[in-house]
Amino acid sequence: MQFDAALPPVPLKDIPAIAKSAEEIGFASLWTSETQHDPFLPCALIAEHTARMQFGTAIAVSFARSPATLAYTAWDLAAQSNGRFILGLGTQVKAHIERRFGMQWPESVTGKLREQILAIRALWDTWQNGTKLNFRGEYYKLTLMSPFFNPGPLPPSPKGEGLGVRSIPIYIAGVNRGLAKLAGGLCEGFHAHPFNSPRYLGEVMLPAIEEGATKEGRKRKDISVSATAFVATSSEEENFARTQIAFYASTPSYRAVMNFHGWGDVAEKLSAHAAKGAWPEMPMLITDEMLHEFCLVTSPEKLADGLKKRYDGIADRLTLYTPFVPGERDEWWRKLANSFMK
Repeated sequence: MQFDAALPPVPLKDIPAIAKSAEEIGFASLWTSETQHDPFLPCALIAEHTARMQFGTAIAVSFARSPATLAYTAWDLAAQSNGRFILGLGTQVKAHIERRFGMQWPESVTGKLREQILAIRALWDTWQNGTKLNFRGEYYKLTLMSPFFNPGPLPPSPKGEGLGVRSIPIYIAGVNRGLAKLAGGLCEGFHAHPFNSPRYLGEVMLPAIEEGATKEGRKRKDISVSATAFVATSSEEENFARTQIAFYASTPSYRAVMNFHGWGDVAEKLSAHAAKGAWPEMPMLITDEMLHEFCLVTSPEKLADGLKKRYDGIADRLTLYTPFVPGERDEWWRKLANSFMK
């Protein structure tokens, strides 16, 4: 199991120092997110200021962008980093796509995301192999690529390995079975949403990934499952986890997780509180049972072993929900990262 880090929402000027520290600590990858800042701009700085560590988006909002925009950006970052970039995509929810990004929500979420991925790879195939661009789908039609707009093939890595279409892994994120099946059939990885429990991942999401993989003649090991874990080693961290869990559980799109555990009625109450803006009342609805289902509550000394036991056989990559901030608990992070290298 690889141990990764999440980039905090900081200005671009802070990225080089964080990237250098993350590689020195020993993280396998550093993930950016699309919350308060663009997810791709930090990646260029991470590539420039590191040499070994992977990095990628977890996630970039796919429905806010065209396949060509995503393809060009990923191509440049892969070239700059000698193939260390991972393109992580997520659909977001309807309200944000329509009201924050001003884009249309598709009739079929999985159908449009599938087309986006295939269209991106069609562009990459054209640039790497000279294949004529001729992608035609329900949502996208891509047939024009003149030499002036063609960036050309990716160069070989320093080890002499050829970079190309499949050298840029594509991970997609999801909470429900449809996107998990799509990841199994089409992608190199799956970003499990932070609002997940090991039981839900193991009993619902992994079988869906395997189903999608089997349908396309692939195996489970072909898809890297990246999980983000809530952990609490103090009362303050417990309170923070309750607040975040309550926020996620109030989102109707994530209702399947609460329903799976038999807490659908609580999710409805949380949604009602969120609609009224009654945010302070929401964490009180998260019981200790719920907290322990979604968050590893333990001591600092038992954290590493607890994480390994909790996600063994479920996750191939693990990131803590807590972002990595240099100068804050560096030794703690270093010991935790080292424990996953053994």
